Amino acid sequence: MSKAKKSEFSPNDYVVYPAHGVGQIVSIEEQEIAGIALELFVISFEKDKMTLRVPTNKATEIGMRSLSSPDVVSQAMTTLKGKAKVKRAMWSRRAQEYEQKINSGDLIAIAEVVRDLHRTDDQREQSYSERQLYEAALERLTREVAAVSGSDEVQAAKKVDEVLVSRAA
Repeated sequence: MSKAKKSEFSPNDYVVYPAHGVGQIVSIEEQEIAGIALELFVISFEKDKMTLRVPTNKATEIGMRSLSSPDVVSQAMTTLKGKAKVKRAMWSRRAQEYEQKINSGDLIAIAEVVRDLHRTDDQREQSYSERQLYEAALERLTREVAAVSGSDEVQAAKKVDEVLVSRAA
């Protein structure tokens, strides 16, 4: 195991795990699994009341990354301002694409999902599955925006909402 991989993440760092969003590395521990000693990142997802153990040598391979830079966050906000790009494909196909974007852990892709699924009051009602995907994407986006800006999720949600509302106006 190279030293470079180890120093990339350290305890108390906030990281983005693609399938779960923003979590905090609580510690790095050694565990023996099936007779093999493994070094693991212990990541806590406070909001989901979940703890995840990720082998340190696989962390970057599975897409775990540090928080986005403020530049990427502002790019994501710019993406939110854009016009919704809804393809004319079947909903099941689009839903799969949205799901992939959300689980990619890429902040810009998540912002695209929020932008495409956002509904203003005068637009038609969302289906249950649309709302589920929208809320999942919105939650991931606001958590990362909050973690990057050092504010709480309520302020981050307001910021994202302001951008979405200003777009509609």
